[in-house]
Amino acid sequence: MTTLETELKSFIIETLNLEDLDVEDIDSNEALFIEGLGLDSIDALELGVALQKKYNVRIDAKSDDVKNHFASVHNLAKFVEMSRSTS
Repeated sequence: MTTLETELKSFIIETLNLEDLDVEDIDSNEALFIEGLGLDSIDALELGVALQKKYNVRIDAKSDDVKNHFASVHNLAKFVEMSRSTS
């Protein structure tokens, strides 16, 4: 697990008020939505806005890649790192 993945897990817990979870409870490759962590579309919106503010990433909701970027913490970390390197 990378430092960014750990940071994102903590960020997700804090942003979405998932008080019953710890960083260790989230598998980096586990699905974030529906199955796995069980987040929903409202959570996706909240998380997307918070990510844009904190990490200064641009999320194009109409892009086909968005679903893949938000599939897991691991994919989210790759997206944030990729966005940092291109800005």
